[in-house]
Amino acid sequence: MCGIAGFIDHDGKVGAEALAAANCAIAHRGPDDAGLQIIAMAKGGSVGLANRRLAIIDLSLAGHQPMQDSATGNWIAYNGEVFNFREVREDLQRRGVEFTSHSDTEVILKAYAVFGKNCLEHFRGMFAFAIWDNAEQRLFLARDRLGKKPLYYYQAGALLLFASEIRALLATGLVCRRINPEAVEHFLSFGSMSDPQTLVADVKALAPGSYLTWHAGKFEIQKYWDPLASSSRSARREVLGESAVIRSVRDLLEEAINLRMVSDVPIGVFLSGGIDSSALVAVLAGLQQKKINTFSVVFEEGEYSEADFSKLVARRFKTEHQELTLKGEQFLASMPDALDAMDQPSIDGLNTFIISRAVRQTGLKVALSGQGGDELFTGYPSFRTIPRMEKFHNVERRLPEAVRSALATAIHGRGATDRRRKLAALIAENGSLVHPYFLSRMLFLPSQQRKLLKNGTSAATRMFMEAAASRASSLDPVNRVSYLELTNYMANMLLRDTDCMSMAHGLEVRVPFLDHLLVEYVLSVPGDMKLDSRTPKHLLVKALQGLLPDEIVHRPKKGFTLPFEHWLRGPLKAGVESALAKIGDGPLAGMINREAVTDVWNDFVRGRTSWSRPWSLYVLDHWCRKNL
Repeated sequence: MCGIAGFIDHDGKVGAEALAAANCAIAHRGPDDAGLQIIAMAKGGSVGLANRRLAIIDLSLAGHQPMQDSATGNWIAYNGEVFNFREVREDLQRRGVEFTSHSDTEVILKAYAVFGKNCLEHFRGMFAFAIWDNAEQRLFLARDRLGKKPLYYYQAGALLLFASEIRALLATGLVCRRINPEAVEHFLSFGSMSDPQTLVADVKALAPGSYLTWHAGKFEIQKYWDPLASSSRSARREVLGESAVIRSVRDLLEEAINLRMVSDVPIGVFLSGGIDSSALVAVLAGLQQKKINTFSVVFEEGEYSEADFSKLVARRFKTEHQELTLKGEQFLASMPDALDAMDQPSIDGLNTFIISRAVRQTGLKVALSGQGGDELFTGYPSFRTIPRMEKFHNVERRLPEAVRSALATAIHGRGATDRRRKLAALIAENGSLVHPYFLSRMLFLPSQQRKLLKNGTSAATRMFMEAAASRASSLDPVNRVSYLELTNYMANMLLRDTDCMSMAHGLEVRVPFLDHLLVEYVLSVPGDMKLDSRTPKHLLVKALQGLLPDEIVHRPKKGFTLPFEHWLRGPLKAGVESALAKIGDGPLAGMINREAVTDVWNDFVRGRTSWSRPWSLYVLDHWCRKNL
C-alpha cells in the first residue's frame, strides 16, 4: 500500500523538483520508503514516476519503487494490493517468466508485459498504478474495479500529471487552484463529489474500473469492468435455488476474506459488533488457527457505545481484543487534524480517521473492515423505503399539477423538517429529482441549492443522476438500490473517505465484502432472496448459519457514529457559527449566498434540519480555504 505521483511531459518543461514536491505531499501514505525516477522519452520529453511505500508484502529492498522490468525496460509506480498475486505469479512462471522479488508490484509489471492491458482481468484487489511501456512509448494508468484506491489526473496541452491525492497535484505548482462550480453543486447535493468531478477545476478522477492510456500526446479512457454487465454474466451462468445461492455466497465470502489475509505483517479487524464486522471475525476464526486481533473504538457516553456487542463477539471467537476508549474532548482536540486529512471535502470520514489512528498506534499496518456489507446485503432502511417511494411516485406523478402542488404545500406547511421537505419535493417536482434513491441521499434539495448558490444550479447534477438511474433501470427494485448505493454512496464517499483517512496514519484498510467476484455474484441474485421481514441481511445471515450469535443478528442497527448533534449545540457551536458567518469572505465568496447559509444554521438551531447541513457548509469552506 502506497501513494504514487507522476507526469508525462512532451515539452520537457517539468523537472524532478515538481515531482519531488508531489511525492512529499503524500509522505503520510508511505512512511517506509520513497522513490523517484525520471525517464527520457525516445522523441524528446520525459516521464516521471514517484512512490511512497507502506511495506506490506515483501518488506525487503526488492520491493522498492518505482520498479523497472529489466526484460522489457517498462517501469511501474503502484498503490494497493493484488491479493491473488501468488496465483498470477505461478501462472506467469509456467509461461517462462522469471522474478527477482516476492512483491505483488513485480507481478503486475510482468503481467502487463505478457497480457498488456488485459492484465487487469487477472487481478483481484485494490489498486491504482502507472506503467510506462518503454517499447510503445505509452503510459498506462489503471484503477481497481470498485474504486477502493484513488487516482487523479490533470491534463494541459502536452502535459499529464497524476497522483493518489489531489494535494499532490496541487503541490507541483502546475495546477491552477480554481474551484469547480459543478462539483460545489454536487457536494451540496450529496455531501461529496462524484467521479470524475473534483472540487479543483481541470483535475479529474479516473473512474473505478477504468484505465487511461497516453500515447503521442493523446489520451484515451476505457471502462474495463462494470458491475451490471458482470453480474448479468453471473446470472446467465446459473439459475439456482436458495440453498445453492447460500452455499455460493458462503464460499465466495470465505475466499474473499482468506485472500485478504495475504501479508508479511500482522493484520487486525475493525470490530463494531454489527453483523458485517462480526461476520469477518466468525469466518476468520474458521480459516486460521492463530488468534485474531480485533479492535473497537468506544465512547464513554453509553448512548454511542457498542462495547457490549463487540465484547460478545470477541469472547465468542476468542479474539485478542483491544477496546480503544474515546473521550469527546479527545476527538474535539484532534478535529483540526481530521479535517486537514481530507483530500476532498466530505460530511463523513472523521470516524474513520479516529479508529485508524487508534489502530495504527497499536503498531498494526493492516486492518479488515466490514464496509460493503450494507450495500450488498440490504443493510440500509433504503432497501425497503425506496421501492415503496418508487411505487408512490409512479402513482402521485399522474395527479394533476394543481393537486400535487396543493398536497406538497400542505405537507411542507406542517413543519419544515428535512423529511417533510423531501416528501413535498417528491410530490411537487414531478420527476425532476430523477429517482427516489437520490432524494433519499440528498443533502440540500434543488430548491435549497438555488438559494445557496449565487448563480443558481446547472444541469450537471441532474445529468449525473439521470445516467445512473438509467443504468440501474433494468434491475429489480432491491438490486437497483444495491447498485446505486455501491456506485454512488459507497464509491464516492465511503471508499474515498476510508482511503484518505486511514492512509493519513499509514494504515491499510481491506474490504472483503467488496471483492469483485462476490459483488458480481450477489448482484445477480434476485432481490427477493435478500430481504426478509424477520431477519436483517437475510442472505448473509443464512450463508453464515450457526456462526453469528442471535444477539448480534437481531440487535438494533447502529454504525460507528460521532455525536455531532450534541457537539454542534455545545463545544463546536461558537466555532462553526463564526466560520459560517464568514463563508462569503473566502474562496466561496463568489458562489455562496451568506444569507442562505445563515438560514441553514438557524434552521439547525431551531431543530428544523439535521446537523449534517450546517456541518457540510463548514467542511466545504474549511477545505477551500486550506487548499484553494
